Amino acid sequence: MLWVTFAWGSCFVAISIGLQDAPLLWLAALRALVAGAAVLLVATVRRAPYPRGPRPWMLIVTLGLVNVALAYAAMFGGIIGLSTGAASVLANAQPLLILLPAWLFFRESPTWPTFAAMLVGFAGLLLVAIPSGFGTGAWLSLTSAAAVTAGTLIARVVDADPFVVAAWQLLIGGAVLALVAAVVEGPPAIDWGVRFVVVLLYLALVGTAATNVAWLVEVRQAPLGILTTWTLLVPVFGMTLSVVLLQERQSAVGWVGTAAVIASMAFLIVVSKLRQPVAERESRP
Repeated sequence: MLWVTFAWGSCFVAISIGLQDAPLLWLAALRALVAGAAVLLVATVRRAPYPRGPRPWMLIVTLGLVNVALAYAAMFGGIIGLSTGAASVLANAQPLLILLPAWLFFRESPTWPTFAAMLVGFAGLLLVAIPSGFGTGAWLSLTSAAAVTAGTLIARVVDADPFVVAAWQLLIGGAVLALVAAVVEGPPAIDWGVRFVVVLLYLALVGTAATNVAWLVEVRQAPLGILTTWTLLVPVFGMTLSVVLLQERQSAVGWVGTAAVIASMAFLIVVSKLRQPVAERESRP
C-alpha cells in the first residue's frame, strides 16, 4: 500500500502537468484506455480465465461506469478548480465514506480507537483543504471520492480474475469517457510532445494499471476499514509532491493537518499489527 498510495498521490501532480497539453476529458479517457490495454495484454499473456455468467460482467460494467468514468472525470475536474494538494485531499475521503457501508454489507465494524483515529486523520485532511475553499472543484473531488468508495464495495464482490476485472473496467470506463469527451470537447486537441507522452504513460501504466490490479487483490483479502485508511497517505504524498515539484505553497495549518494524518496512520498501523496475533490465537482450535 505504500507504493500504491505514493503512485496515486503522484498522479495528481501528473494530471496537473498533463492538462497543459490536453483537454480534461480526453486526458482522463486516454489514461483509462492505455491502462486498460496494458492490463489486458498482461491478462492475455497470463491466460487469465474470464468470468462466466451475466452477474460478474454486470458488476464489471458498473465498475467501469462508477469507478473509472465518473471517478476520473470528477477527479480531473476537481484539480482544475483547486490546488493540486487540496484536490488530492478531498478526492481521498474514502476512509470515512467506507465505514458505514463496510459495516452494513460486510459486518466490518470498526473499534472505537480505529474510528477515533480515522476522525483525527479526516480532521487533518480538512485542515489541508479548508484554506482552498469549497467551490465547484471541492464538490467534484468529493464526488470522485464517493465514486471510488462505491467502486471498492463493488470490487469486493466481483468473482473474477483481478487482471480481467481491472482491464475491462478501465476499457469500458475509458470508452465512455472518450464518447463524452467527443460530445463535450469535440475532436481531441492534444499536443503530443515528449512531456505529454511521458506523463500519459506514467499515469496509465504506473498510476493506473499497476495500482488497479494491486488494489483489487488487496480489496479481496484485507478488512476494508483498515485498507482504505491507507489512502489517507495519498493526499500527504500529493501535497508534498505539489510543493516540491509544482512549487505550490501550503499554510502552517495545512502542515498541521498533514502531521495529524500521518499520526493517525501510524496509530492504525500499530493497532492492526497488535491485533493480528490476537486474531491468530482466537482462530486456533
